[in-house]
Amino acid sequence: MVAQKIIIKNPTGLHLRPAGNLCKEAMKFKSKVTFIYDEKNVANAKSVLSVLGACIKSGDEIELICNGEDESEALEHLIQYIKDGLGE
Repeated sequence: MVAQKIIIKNPTGLHLRPAGNLCKEAMKFKSKVTFIYDEKNVANAKSVLSVLGACIKSGDEIELICNGEDESEALEHLIQYIKDGLGE
């Protein structure tokens, strides 16, 4: 298992389009991809409804967690994808 904290800098947070983009990217990997928000709640990064339900806004910090055979590659790619603005 690998994990890293990151602040969502996308101006609109994780609304429908960036949430969908994040899920699409997460699904490219075999590893389980989740994130912790509000220090205790967990969301499945491969589920649009789970990501939307987290209500992540710009400036919120999440801890992205990848667990599986391609976990390091998944974490590195997804952190960079978030830094690059989630396709927006």
